[in-house]
Amino acid sequence: MLSTLGLAAALALLIALTMRGWNLFVATPLCAAIVALTSDMALLPPLAAEGAPNLVGAYMSGFTGFITHWFFMFLLGSIFGKLMEDSGAADAIAAAVMRYLGPSHAALAVVLACAILTYGGVSLFVVAFSVYPAALALFRAADLPRRFIPAALAFGSVTFTMTSAGSPEIQNWIPIPYLGTSPWAAWEASLLVALAMAVGGQLWLGWMLRRARARGERFEARPGDPSGLRQDLPPLWAALLPTLAVLGVSFVLHERFQVSALIVALLAGCLAVGLLCLRTLRQPGRAIAEGSTGALVAIGNTAAVVGFGAVAKLSPAFAAAVDAVTHMPGSGVATAALAVSLIAAMTGSASGGQAIALPILAPAFLAQGVNPEQLHRAVAISSGVLDSMPHNGYVVTTIRAICGETHRAAYLPVGALTVIVPGLGLLLCLGLFALGL
Repeated sequence: MLSTLGLAAALALLIALTMRGWNLFVATPLCAAIVALTSDMALLPPLAAEGAPNLVGAYMSGFTGFITHWFFMFLLGSIFGKLMEDSGAADAIAAAVMRYLGPSHAALAVVLACAILTYGGVSLFVVAFSVYPAALALFRAADLPRRFIPAALAFGSVTFTMTSAGSPEIQNWIPIPYLGTSPWAAWEASLLVALAMAVGGQLWLGWMLRRARARGERFEARPGDPSGLRQDLPPLWAALLPTLAVLGVSFVLHERFQVSALIVALLAGCLAVGLLCLRTLRQPGRAIAEGSTGALVAIGNTAAVVGFGAVAKLSPAFAAAVDAVTHMPGSGVATAALAVSLIAAMTGSASGGQAIALPILAPAFLAQGVNPEQLHRAVAISSGVLDSMPHNGYVVTTIRAICGETHRAAYLPVGALTVIVPGLGLLLCLGLFALGL
């Protein structure tokens, strides 16, 4: 009982502190300590019994494990984004979009850019780094409130593309070995759900932007922002090719090299910017330095949240919660979807929710005759519903480290588009399955 109260209190406190803008290097160990103290977990390694977990060891294991896995992707992704900004390539893309689509479609252009990169195999974190410079230029040119940039980036990355049939993102691939399916499982229903989420979410984003403009919100420049669209821009083809290089290399090498393909793809993108936009690069050394520093801040924030999750997973309350949600009454896809969504909320991770639930759910449900294709798609979509809580690593990185916003200003539209829209998409998916699609 004490462990349950401690875990619930720690999660609530972490969300509250995140929303209030606390430094995550302070907030996450503090909340992890609450979990440890209420779970009879030793705080320091020397105080733990042999083989027993401890707060410092568990936290740092999660923290360093994430950095080990993702450091080079964060580093090269951040440098790539800064080089796109310094070379004027981001401004060139923004100018072309404004010229052909008009200011009213600036947000749509950001969403589409993220969707194409995500569905092409580029990591969600890297997509935000890569698209942000162009998004900033587009929102500035269209005079849109910049606090909505995180929402546009997140909506294009972690909703209708991340969990759709055929997506190369890990959230669509985790169910395969457990269910014996393919990435295209239940593609007919998935296509309809993705279209509904994309159209509905974009309409909602446009409505929120119009309301904000009606209240007098405009784009507010900050120190360090590029001062308007540059005149010495590279040709549009030269501005687009580096991003296409990232997309193409990632797509070609993804199946063979998995996550490591992103390192090669991002390096190719950085080299492409240097070669194709050499004439318009102003301060490449400074851009690389700023990109490196930004990558450290971004990965540190995310790793801090992962460290808290590593401690939370070791608590008796977490084990009891997982057991409860994976043994709920019922045997249909709706029960599995709910279980995965709840675990994703506790871990703050879509992939974490699937990885924990599927080894338990898949054998039992398949033995009961549940359609594996439907189970795959429902689980994939549901994992992206409640994972985007304020303390989610991607959310924290995108809002704070990449966009320089606060949760107080930016999270409401992010939550609307990455929690409510996927939730409605899941309901539509379950309805389509009930109708026999």
